[in-house]
Order: sequence, then structure tokens, then C-alpha cells
Amino acid sequence: MNAPPHAGDPWLRRRAERLRERMDDPRCDPARLQRTYAQFAVVNQLVGAWRAAYARRLRPTLEAVQAEGRTPTLLDVGCGGGDLARRLAAWAARDGLPVRITGADPDPRALAYAQERASPPNVRFVAGDAETLASRGHRYDLVVSNHVLHHLPDEAVAAFLTTTGRLSTRLALHADLRRTPLALPAFALISWPFRRSFVREDGFRSIRRAFTPAEVRLRAPARWRVEPLGPFRQWVVLRARP
Repeated sequence: MNAPPHAGDPWLRRRAERLRERMDDPRCDPARLQRTYAQFAVVNQLVGAWRAAYARRLRPTLEAVQAEGRTPTLLDVGCGGGDLARRLAAWAARDGLPVRITGADPDPRALAYAQERASPPNVRFVAGDAETLASRGHRYDLVVSNHVLHHLPDEAVAAFLTTTGRLSTRLALHADLRRTPLALPAFALISWPFRRSFVREDGFRSIRRAFTPAEVRLRAPARWRVEPLGPFRQWVVLRARP
């Protein structure tokens, strides 16, 4: 796919749940996959809005836990190549806030990429998904994810949110794309420099797989909030404690 589908195509009215991203294929080209992880780190910095989310949502929780005399813990579930976990650690260190960060991913290729990159000592990467960690009795002050929801089947969204709510004692925060016609031409503009990877092709597929805020609200358990962020993104939030 060299260009996005036309923004007015009728299939955008319904989520393309069965459409698979190329990087999720275990037989995909490993060199292109490695470049995809590297380039996603750049894309996430450009459009992720995590810096503002850290300042507004995560840092106050880290400060509250530290004020109780404990070192806060944070889980990045579905961490991919680990770029978000490392950036959160860097921002917290800059603010003088101790935090123990765990990045978890069930894909051994993503896990190997994350573990091979230099990370501060307070960041570790482990194999597993949310259900695996919850079944082992793990709990974290904060649980976050980036671009995980649109990978899930419709019927798995409620279970994923319920499980991450169980994992979190303070705050769970999931960021994802919104399915909207405006997202296709916008992504076409920002993605053209990312070559020899799956970023561009999978980005268009991700938009087609993404939920609208209304669709997430229909599936979200009680107490979860869905907050649109501009025309292209959304937060799904559970605050267990202030």
C-alpha cells in the first residue's frame, strides 16, 4: 500500500477488526521489523502526546506515592520496542522522582529489541501480557499502554480494561488512535519519510482497525472514561485513587 485509501470510502464507517498489521506476522522481514521499532520511537514522540500526559497525569501520581514513603511502580503493557518506558524514566529522573518501570510484551521479537537497547537500571522488560501479570498477582501504582487497544478484537476490549484496572492501584491510562477520515491524509503527510519499514503501511491499517470514542465507551467497564484528544487520538482512563 503506497497511498492511503480515499477518506470517503464507506469501510471507514465500520472497524476493520480482521485486518492484520504486517509487523504482527511472525514471518515478516526481521530487518524491516527492526527498523519499524526504531521509527515508531520517532513517530510516538511526534504524535503521542505522552509528554503532556506525564506532566498532567503521571507525575502527580508519582509524587503522591513518593510522599507516602514508597517508590512508585509503573507498568507499560504491550511495550513494543520499549521507547515509551525509557522516555517516562528519563522524564521522572529529570524531576528527581524515583520510579520502577516494567515494560511487558508477549511478542518475543519486541521483547528482544527492547532488552537489547540501553535502558536505565530502574527499567526492565519482561515477557507477558496483562492477563499473565494479573494472574501472577502483580500490582503497580500506574499502568499505561500506547497503541494497544486497536490490536484487540472487539470482544477482548472489556477484558483488557478490566484486567489493567486490576493491575493498577492508582491510575490506568491507555492511549490509542481514533478512526476518523481525517486521520488518513494526516498520517500520509507525516509518514512519507519513514521508509524500508512497516510504519507507513501498518499505520493506515491501524487507523482502519482503530475504535471511535463511542465504540470504546460501549465496551468499557464502569468507571472508565474515554477522552478524545484532538481529531486523531483518545485516552481511556481509570483513576482508582486520587
